[in-house]
Amino acid sequence: MVKKNNEDEFFEITPEITNLTQLCIRKDTIDPSLYAEYDVKRGLRDLNGEGVLCGLSDISEVRAKKTIAGKKVPIPGELYYRGIHINDLTRGFLTEKRFGFEETTYLLLFGDLPTVPQLEEFRGLLNKYRTLPTNFVRDIIMKAPSSDMMNTLARSVLTLYAYDEKANDTSLENTLRQCIEMIALFPQLAVYGYQAYVHDTDPSQPFFIHTPRSDLSVAENILYMLRIDNKYTELEARILDLALVLHAEHGGGNNSTFTTHVVASSGTDAYSVIAAALSSLKGPKHGGANIKVVQMFVDMMQNVKDWEDEEEVGNYLSGLLRGKVFDHKGLIYGMGHAVYSISDPRATIFRKFVKNLSEEKGMQKEYGLYALVERLAPQIIGKERRTYKGVSANIDFYSGFVYNMLGLPMELFTPVFAMARIAGWSAHLLEERINAGKIIRPAYKTVASHRPYIPMESRE
Repeated sequence: MVKKNNEDEFFEITPEITNLTQLCIRKDTIDPSLYAEYDVKRGLRDLNGEGVLCGLSDISEVRAKKTIAGKKVPIPGELYYRGIHINDLTRGFLTEKRFGFEETTYLLLFGDLPTVPQLEEFRGLLNKYRTLPTNFVRDIIMKAPSSDMMNTLARSVLTLYAYDEKANDTSLENTLRQCIEMIALFPQLAVYGYQAYVHDTDPSQPFFIHTPRSDLSVAENILYMLRIDNKYTELEARILDLALVLHAEHGGGNNSTFTTHVVASSGTDAYSVIAAALSSLKGPKHGGANIKVVQMFVDMMQNVKDWEDEEEVGNYLSGLLRGKVFDHKGLIYGMGHAVYSISDPRATIFRKFVKNLSEEKGMQKEYGLYALVERLAPQIIGKERRTYKGVSANIDFYSGFVYNMLGLPMELFTPVFAMARIAGWSAHLLEERINAGKIIRPAYKTVASHRPYIPMESRE
C-alpha cells in the first residue's frame, strides 16, 4: 500500500471535520415530502420505480413487462443485444463450442454478428492493443498499489491518457481505437494491479507477470494471467466467458452506462469517460453487489447448522429481512432487481452452468444452499414485506459464487464486471459521439428560500 505521510495526520478525521459534517447534514437535508409536492422523479425514476425516459439507443434492450388490454403486466425478463435475444446469442456460441465474449463485443460495437474473417480481424486488433506502454507496470501499477482494484483500474485508465499522443482527439475513428485498446487492456490492468497489491501487503508472496497469449480468448487469458501455473479447465474458462457475455451490456439506463452518456456529452476524452463509468460501477449499489451476496452466504454458512433444513434456512432469511443478522440492513442480497420481477434472464442462463461447475469443484453442498435460498427467499419476502411486487434471483446472486469457485479473489469480482461492461460502455460512448447533441443537463428544483447578505460584523 502507499505509505501515508506526516504520521497519518493527513488522513485523520479531526473534530473540526466532524463538526463541519454535522453542519452539512443540517443545511443539506431536504424534506422528503417536497419530492412529491414538486413531482420530482427522484433518481430519474417515477413513483412505480420505473426509469424516466431520457434517451434513445439501439444497442440493447431490457424487457420486464408487456402491455395487455392497456395494462402493463410483468413477464419473465428479456435482454436483447442489438435486437438479438440473449438466450439465442449464448445458445449460439455455446452450441458451436466457441468462446463468445469477443463476438459479443463486436456485435455491441458494430451492430451485427461478425463473419469468420471479421472476427479474426477483430481478435487481431485486440491482440495488437494488449501491449502496455514501456515500464507502465513498474512506474504506475507497482508504485502505488491499492487494496481496491476498481481504484487501480480507474487510475490506470486516466494514466493511459498521458501516454496517448491523440488523447484529446474525440473523432469517431480515434475514439474507436481508444475503446478497443481499453477493452484489450482491462484484464491486464486489473490482474497486475491485484498481484502488485498482494506482493506489497506480503512481500513473501511472489509478484509475477504473465503476458497474455494471442491464441487464447479473453476469458482464458484472465485465468492464464491470474494463476501462477497458468492452468485452468475448459469448463472454468467457458463459464467465465459466459459471465463476461452476460455482464457486457444492460441497456442505457443503468448507472454506469448513463454516466458514460452524461460525461461523453460534455465532449471530453474517452479515458475520462471510461474512468467515470468505472467510478460508478465501483459503488456497492451497482457493481459491488455480488460481493455482498458472497459475504451474506459466508455468514449464513457459519450460523445455519443444517444447510438442507428449510425451516432453519428460512429463519435466517427472515432474520435478514428484519435486520437481525449479517449487516442488519434488512436485505437479502442477490434477490430482486430494479427492472426484473419474475426473472432475470442472465441468472436463468447462468444457473445450470453454476451447477456444473459446483460438481467439478466438489461444492454441491454449497450450490444446494444457494438453490434453496433462491427458492425460499421470494416466499419469505412476500410474507415479511407489506408491499410486494415479486422478486427473483438476479445475476449477482450466482456470479460471486462462480468467481469463488474459479478461485478469483474478492478484490477482482467488480473488476471482472468492468472487463465485461467496457464493451457496452464503449458502444454507448460511440453512440453518443455519433449522435452528439446538447450536453446532458437535467434540472434540479431549488427549495432554498432567498435571504439577505449579512455583513461579517453582524453574523452570529
